[in-house]
Amino acid sequence: MAGEWEHIRVSTSPDTAAQNITSPLTVGDIDAAIERISHVIDATPLQWSERLSSLTGANVYLKREDLQVVRSYKLRGAYNLMAQLDAAERAAGVVTASAGNHAQGVAFACRTMEITGRIYVPSNTPKQKRDRIRAHGGEFVELILTGETYDAAAAAAADDVRRTGATMVAPFDDARTAAGQGTIAAEILAQLGSAPDSVLVPVGGGGCIAGIATYLHAHAPRAAIVGVEPTGAASMTAALVAGGPVTLTEIDPFVDGASVKRVGDLPYAVVSALGAEVVTHTSLGQADRSSTIRLDPETFVMTNLDEGALCTAMLELYQNEGIIAEPAGALSVAALGNITFEPGSTVVCLISGGNNDVSRYGEILERSLVNLGLKHYFLVDFPQEPGALRRFLDEVLGPEDDITLFEYVKRNNRETGAALVGIELGKAEGLGELLERMEQSRMQVERLEPGSPAYRYLT
Repeated sequence: MAGEWEHIRVSTSPDTAAQNITSPLTVGDIDAAIERISHVIDATPLQWSERLSSLTGANVYLKREDLQVVRSYKLRGAYNLMAQLDAAERAAGVVTASAGNHAQGVAFACRTMEITGRIYVPSNTPKQKRDRIRAHGGEFVELILTGETYDAAAAAAADDVRRTGATMVAPFDDARTAAGQGTIAAEILAQLGSAPDSVLVPVGGGGCIAGIATYLHAHAPRAAIVGVEPTGAASMTAALVAGGPVTLTEIDPFVDGASVKRVGDLPYAVVSALGAEVVTHTSLGQADRSSTIRLDPETFVMTNLDEGALCTAMLELYQNEGIIAEPAGALSVAALGNITFEPGSTVVCLISGGNNDVSRYGEILERSLVNLGLKHYFLVDFPQEPGALRRFLDEVLGPEDDITLFEYVKRNNRETGAALVGIELGKAEGLGELLERMEQSRMQVERLEPGSPAYRYLT
């Protein structure tokens, strides 16, 4: 069944009316940031993508912030904030919390400016990011692992600031940070030589989308802006629907660079002031492209994307363009298939970061296969008799199908033994025939639905 897109028009309550008139972030802030950080950051390439242009019918350009000196855009905001500290603040040192990328920007700035810093990161931060934080900061930074989410690390960092009087270098909820991220938009306009028709931006805490949207609103007002969140951590979407930032009770930390339980107050104020509208997919199908968002000029929408589709985009970027994007870094490209663009229009996707640990590719491939409808899991009760597995292979498995997981526990006091079986199909359309053959077999088979408690527990 085709999926449907639901547009949620966010109304303005009396309490939020004032912030919807003026934004707390100005173009002047971003212009000043350009002058302040231009000697430190790289003007990253804006690359035309033949493959993505062919797939969409638009001219798709990739803004390669994964090629920034710390392999993400986060240096822009961190350096812009720290460059404005006075002598006393520098002497007191800085503190920050991060899922990994902002921490690298702060570490680089600490070493460059010779400012001591303490950096709090979740305990599940990929090792690759932890190693790079230490490498960029050297003797000037102390890395502290705490909690399982960015929000837990942020709470520990805030407590540090209260105890020590150090300066917080906020990863997104500070006008100085957001202004630094907004310099990306200035580079895009300069590199294109004209205004784009659409710009797609990954969204976590909201600082980057706040800065980019502010600059485009002033210098390319007809450009459509799309903010893309992971479905498992759609905190800006929740804020816009609720009329203010809310704390999500649970998030999926897989997209570590964009998984926060609560967006910043300042980014929310900017995004809501610019009239962002929430667009959500109400029926997520496997690789469903039959229903898409249609963008009009001057629109600003927030949408979210299933983590499995994101993994597919990561693998395609690696296999086709040779781009190593981390999960958050590929959000904008992954959203292309959910949007209908005017033929020949100019579309820019921000590749926000490339700090991906190679050890994660097993999980990335797994999530992608499930998203594409190629990987399925079943609980199978095998008869406790010789040849049962052989009959399953001969009678149930298709010629293009493959067993990728088989966990069997024999129980001597039962006539059957349960096995967890993972099957990778040759093509997604073969699922129906596989289920029919299972129905006709003598074995009791239960399909594990993705997202169900049993699926999460067993796989």
